Amino acid sequence: MRFLMTTLAGVAAPDDKLEAEMGALIEEMVRTGVLLATGGLEPGLHVSSSGGQITVTDGPFTEAKESIVSFALIEARSTEEAVELSRRFFKIVGDGQGRIQQVHGPDLDPR
Repeated sequence: MRFLMTTLAGVAAPDDKLEAEMGALIEEMVRTGVLLATGGLEPGLHVSSSGGQITVTDGPFTEAKESIVSFALIEARSTEEAVELSRRFFKIVGDGQGRIQQVHGPDLDPR
């Protein structure tokens, strides 16, 4: 099962200790084949479609605290395993909010 785990704005700014602990977690997840992709996200653009017209709006957006600032795409055996990985992430970064969403669709990995 694939899950998209996202973190909302407001998590702690990284310091050397946080970076080392996060690096160790990421390294473990890569080694065990759980982590498929991860990264930080820029504020980005808002795209909407209405009546055949596309509107693109550049940020900042009114609810910046709800902006997604990072993601991890993982392969887990269950929702519980995804939740446990999220628990480990927040144990490192401290207070914050995130989302876990199961990803459905074809496996596009060419391997």
